Amino acid sequence: MRIIAGERKGHTIYAPKGLDTRPTSDRVRENVFNIVAPWVEDARVLDLYAGSGAMGLEALSRGAAAVVFVESDPDAVRAIERNLDKLRLTGATVLRVAASGGLAQEAIAGRKYDLVLADPPYAMTDYDALARHFPRVLSDDGLLVLESAARTEPELPGLAVRTSRKYGSTRITVFEHPA
Repeated sequence: MRIIAGERKGHTIYAPKGLDTRPTSDRVRENVFNIVAPWVEDARVLDLYAGSGAMGLEALSRGAAAVVFVESDPDAVRAIERNLDKLRLTGATVLRVAASGGLAQEAIAGRKYDLVLADPPYAMTDYDALARHFPRVLSDDGLLVLESAARTEPELPGLAVRTSRKYGSTRITVFEHPA
């Protein structure tokens, strides 16, 4: 895996070994960032289910002001920290908690994000627990990018679908506050 664009373009990144983490492919990451490009520069980004941190690292490389990585797996947290050190990226915070807990924590604290990246396990189809917090952490003109299995068409109460696209076995659904 590598950083696709920005200051650290071409640099390789580490991913935890094993099958517990499913890194977003370079192709999917490139397409996601083509969609959200206007929201990245100077953005506050929340990367849920961060895994290797590839999505948040890409955002930092492309000019995001700050990224909060939320990941509970110790090996994945070490990979994120290792990647941040290797790439010498600043503006990052790593929270070692479950995504639902990290999301609730950020919502309760009243923190808002311009871009929320969520890549839950594909087997997860019940987004209700997360859905109640997403609108509270998303800035008024922010975007939420939710990765799922291609066959899944996620719905999040309180948010509207801006676009949904399939890339092989992956679906990217971009949500925003309703107009």
